[in-house]
Amino acid sequence: MEVQKGEMKIAIVGAGKLGLKVTEALLGGDHSVTILDQDEDVLQKLSSHLDVMTVNANAKETKILKNLGIATYDYLIAVTESDETNIVIASFAKKLGCSKVIARVRDPEHMDQLGFIKETMGIDNIVNPDLAITVEIYKYLVEKYTLSNGIFSSGKVALLEFSAKKFSALIGRSMHDVGAVLENMLIVALSRNGKVIIPHGDTVIQPEDGLYVIGERIPIMELNAQVHEKGKYTDLQKVMIVGGGKTGYYLAKKLSEFGIAVKIIEIDKNRCHYLSTHLEDVMILHGDATDLDLLEEENLDEMDAFVTATGYDEENLLLALMAKRHKIEDVIAKVSRESYSELIESMGIDMALNPIDITASTILRFVQGSKRVVSSVLIQGQAEIMEIIASHHMKLIDRPLSELEIPDGVIVAAIHRGLNVIIPNGDTIIQEGDRVIFFSLLTELPELEKMLRDNEKLPFFKRKRQR
Repeated sequence: MEVQKGEMKIAIVGAGKLGLKVTEALLGGDHSVTILDQDEDVLQKLSSHLDVMTVNANAKETKILKNLGIATYDYLIAVTESDETNIVIASFAKKLGCSKVIARVRDPEHMDQLGFIKETMGIDNIVNPDLAITVEIYKYLVEKYTLSNGIFSSGKVALLEFSAKKFSALIGRSMHDVGAVLENMLIVALSRNGKVIIPHGDTVIQPEDGLYVIGERIPIMELNAQVHEKGKYTDLQKVMIVGGGKTGYYLAKKLSEFGIAVKIIEIDKNRCHYLSTHLEDVMILHGDATDLDLLEEENLDEMDAFVTATGYDEENLLLALMAKRHKIEDVIAKVSRESYSELIESMGIDMALNPIDITASTILRFVQGSKRVVSSVLIQGQAEIMEIIASHHMKLIDRPLSELEIPDGVIVAAIHRGLNVIIPNGDTIIQEGDRVIFFSLLTELPELEKMLRDNEKLPFFKRKRQR
């Protein structure tokens, strides 16, 4: 497989949901990707619609890795269903000369010794979807802001998050009219009914919306003084978690350590025993959470927050909807299937998180490293604000933004040029060396990678494939 200049050679072991998501994004960035898996049918389906090399083999066998020429690869990403398999494969690949290796590790037993595993096994980065989703839920529940103090800043640019109710002059206005109220600032995203959305010209701000506004640091700080209460702390006291799997375990542990009363409802008796022996000060209940009588007996109505983290998206959404009807303030659902995103928006739950998207984002940022991405921050576990340096290879430079087919879920939020901050419009042209801040939904990561690709020989903005 011939590799163009600027491309990386990447091997992905495990053709599951995460492996596929990462593959699609990396192909968007024009890297050459090889997928290894032991399921021949899955690989055949993949190769029919993606431009990848597939290898039907057990990557734990060193001869397979040697035959692949793993020493010539920039990255190996091990994301099979087994932690131990991922650790072993990543370690073998590293010993055989692969530049960087990443392993997905989910078991709580491994979490206390990650440093030791990385050091002794030679693994560069370990990702844990359940821990990543836990961190986002914790930030939302305990800190109430997805950004530290509601502000992300980079140099002279800052992004502020606040509720529309705190700035009533914006309510009922469309994006076309916002400039009259927020001069030289841009609303880059709204959080509405648990979903982060990128607004368009005719999007109207509603009272319940959370707003993300970007602009120069000083005006943003002045706006912050108007819209944020000083010293706001959470009054969160009681949380019910449905599903005592890894996400439920990590979240209960973190919330309990913060001093919150946590109840976990888990249907599997053996798992209940595990949880009760591994968690302190957490109430473990053996039962079926779809039984409303059980939830009511356990004082569902008194809960400040309700988190559904079973292994079934449908059950998580159904229970979240039920909890919302019981007027629980914060209802969060773990949902792994992208096809449910529109359904989530109409349900009115407070937050729906996709562990696949969050983990793919983590892996991509590690792979891109400092080569291009200066910084990135996750927003409500559903979007990412990212600062990149525009290089002369990128086709997004020297053309007005209005001429670029920017995906619906991506917005060019601000441009840092020398000492100046530019809040862009359709006529703005990105120049080589600009520091460009993007706001992107995690679901659009493959499309964003296409925007940032460095390869001059390939066609640039393709129209989005209809899903």
